[in-house]
Order: sequence, then C-alpha cells, then structure tokens
Amino acid sequence: VQLQAFGGGLVQAGGFLRLSCAASGRSFSLYPMGWFRQAPGKEREFVAGITWNGGNILYADSVKGRFTISRDNAKNTVYLQMNSLKPEDTAVYYCAADTLHGQIKRVTNTGADEYDYWGQGTLVTVSS
Repeated sequence: VQLQAFGGGLVQAGGFLRLSCAASGRSFSLYPMGWFRQAPGKEREFVAGITWNGGNILYADSVKGRFTISRDNAKNTVYLQMNSLKPEDTAVYYCAADTLHGQIKRVTNTGADEYDYWGQGTLVTVSS
C-alpha cells in the first residue's frame, strides 16, 4: 500500500483546509484508515479514524465538531475536512492504513502502532 497525502498549507486561525490521501496497492475498501498529526516536539497523535465502509467514525476530543473524516472507496481516497482551525492544530498530518484489522465495525485503533502503512505527511500551519 502506498499513501500520498496532500492539501496542507498556511491558513489563518478560524480558516479551513481539506486534506486528501490517495491510496494505491492493496484493496483500499477493505481496511480502516486514520489521520494522525505530529507537532514539533510532541508525539504523533490520533486525529480521526474511519472504518472500511465509512460506517463508523471516531475523532479525538480536540478536533470533535471541527474536523470531518470521510472516504471515497471508488477513488481510493480518504479526506480530512478541517474547519475552525486553531494555532494548536499546527502539525504535520499523516494518513495511515490499518490493513491488519480489515472490515471492523467500529474504530478502536487509535494507536499509531496499530497502523502499518503511512503517507509522507503534509504540513498544516495555522497562524494566530
């Protein structure tokens, strides 16, 4: 599986961005996907996850109500719509695939070590 994330950039606080992650390789529609982020000097943290068919979604408390994860299996792409951005959202954002758990019904895999394929990351900078 190869993942390529893009859509990051510089935005003012209160603004929005939409990240995309294009997947190639093993059947995209068969496994859950996640978005993580890593700010300078901090550990990589879970942002949002979505099951193979989009039937269940989980968000970190810090982004709940502001971010929306979605996927289009026909396009092999997962998205992260980020609204009402805050300076503390500044980080490198990574998409990740969990090909080991397959067609789970609920998102429970919030640890980075539960995902086995990663995109290269895209930088999001939110200015105050």
